Amino acid sequence: MKRSKTMELGVGLFMLAGILGLLFLGMRVSGMAFTVPGDTFRLEANFANIGSLKPRARVTMAGVTVGRVTAIELDTDWYDARVVLELDGELEGQLARDTTAAILTAGLLGEQYIGLTVGGDPETLADGDTIRDTQSAMVLEELIQQFVSNMVSD
Repeated sequence: MKRSKTMELGVGLFMLAGILGLLFLGMRVSGMAFTVPGDTFRLEANFANIGSLKPRARVTMAGVTVGRVTAIELDTDWYDARVVLELDGELEGQLARDTTAAILTAGLLGEQYIGLTVGGDPETLADGDTIRDTQSAMVLEELIQQFVSNMVSD
């Protein structure tokens, strides 16, 4: 009797550890990992078209994830999409003022993310600054529509 209760307790602890492991893995894969609030800084970028970019999308430099998109809203002054980026604190004071931000797609139909390319300006971006040089998303539907309309008109 004593042995079976010990066995049940062991199995229960094993199951609890497995569930916690799956929960942790799910959080990491979905990008909801816990971060320390003080080690990031914020930049903004305006795009004419963001395609299907979503909050929590990756921000990369040279293929390495260096941050996340935290918010997307409409800029009512210019009627563009204002995208707020949260970047690793190590990059603060490292990004040139002429850094470019482009909305890229992982594969043909994959997720959209923002790719940063550093320029050569000696002045750097600070917390809260805006990236001026941006490239909007290429929307597959618009490209197909242009191709079809060109084929019909020829």
